[in-house]
Amino acid sequence: MRAQNSATKPMTIAVPQAPAGGRATSPVTVTPPDPAAAPAARRGTLLAALGVVAFSLTFPSTVWGLESFGPWSLVAVRSVLAAVIAGAFLLVGRVPLPERRHWAGLAVVAGGVVIGFPLLTTLALRTSTTSHAAVVVGLLPLTTATFAAIRTGRRPSRTFWIAAVAGAVVVLVFTLQQSGGALSQGDLYLFGALLVCAAGYTEGGRLARLMPGWQVIGWALVLCLPLTVAGSAVALAHEPVHLTAHGVAGLLWVAAGSTFFGLYVWYRGMAAIGIPRASQLQLAQPLLTLFWSVTVLGEELSPAAPVAAGAVLVCIAVTQRARS
Repeated sequence: MRAQNSATKPMTIAVPQAPAGGRATSPVTVTPPDPAAAPAARRGTLLAALGVVAFSLTFPSTVWGLESFGPWSLVAVRSVLAAVIAGAFLLVGRVPLPERRHWAGLAVVAGGVVIGFPLLTTLALRTSTTSHAAVVVGLLPLTTATFAAIRTGRRPSRTFWIAAVAGAVVVLVFTLQQSGGALSQGDLYLFGALLVCAAGYTEGGRLARLMPGWQVIGWALVLCLPLTVAGSAVALAHEPVHLTAHGVAGLLWVAAGSTFFGLYVWYRGMAAIGIPRASQLQLAQPLLTLFWSVTVLGEELSPAAPVAAGAVLVCIAVTQRARS
């Protein structure tokens, strides 16, 4: 084992004796700051930020992928490709199989993050714009926090719940305003995606305390491989495929970039800087997706989209502060 750096060893500082008749004092132990902590924090922040950028490109890449594939084909094939990449990492790292008691939790992660969220958002993006979806799914941190509170039995403060409900109301009003006073089918898909993804994130966060986070998503992808391979064969046989440069690029990014690379760097960064600081970085994700929707897809933003996204970010920031 590497010897501990002398600069980080605790030092005992002697405190002068108290006057006669006074209360005796004991030495005080002071641990100087670790000189390696700052570079590690910067590296962790960079990794988490890369994860947020990768996630923000998911919706535009999905729209590109839909140019070449049907929704079921796109989701199944992306999951197969991501599972192959994850399996290669697990094999190279000689990672042992998870304990049997963790497989139920991995199944929840697989159902929510690997299958449920990609499928429901892909179905939604056939009729919804990426900017609209970004605002709705911007509620995901609040939904995840609510699931986590229920799952762990913790009781967040009243401020937390007020901000969470306010964020939900903002998104509901936005969707009703954009959909002409009634929820569209795309909105229902997006709200369903929020629920299943929040469940997957919550269970994944619990498992990430027991094993490295990238292994959580890696085993979840491998667990789904038999289902996604069969789904790919059936979907490709029934949905038309018209390969284009955009379609192939979109497929490759949602498979390698969003599904594996994004979660890999996100979990590593979160482990280095902690969940609260990483969550603050994720506040930029909806606004980044709005930026990509304009610059990459050429969408025109409605005036309500950036306003609603900003309001949701404020609500999320309040919940993060209330949780800490």
